[in-house]
Amino acid sequence: MKKILLLSDTHSYIDDRILHYAKEADEVWHAGDIGDLQVTDALEKMSPIRVVYGNIDDDKARATFPLHQRFICEGVSVWITHIGGYPPKYNVNTRDEIKSNPPQLFICGHSHILKVIPDKKNGVLHMNPGAAGKHGFHKVRTMLRFTLDTGKIENLEVIELGKK
Repeated sequence: MKKILLLSDTHSYIDDRILHYAKEADEVWHAGDIGDLQVTDALEKMSPIRVVYGNIDDDKARATFPLHQRFICEGVSVWITHIGGYPPKYNVNTRDEIKSNPPQLFICGHSHILKVIPDKKNGVLHMNPGAAGKHGFHKVRTMLRFTLDTGKIENLEVIELGKK
């Protein structure tokens, strides 16, 4: 079993509350728009990280992290990308792959809107953790926490970090 902390859209912002939750996780996943790499450096001191770059990220972030990550964790197939759309309206860059080779868990950021949506047609659970940073139109900073165990996604929690 692994405890996962999922965040996105930090836009160069990191604080002690985020780091507190990162320290409790077995892995921290960041779904893009990191901003300054000091964010991922700080997270990596707490727990192992899996990160993708987002549309605001610079050449350093793009040289350090991929646009997409596909992997298996605790028997769960995972795909993380920054801009992916939502079920059933995936974007043009993800739609065909989700239909032909669906992951169990599809994660993206970008919208700053926390959503967890089951896609029953493709057998995918979509997660967007909202935005953990202070830049953007969102009112409350959010993250997600969950466990992966023997092919199952369990114990999903929304973490509200307060107003931006």
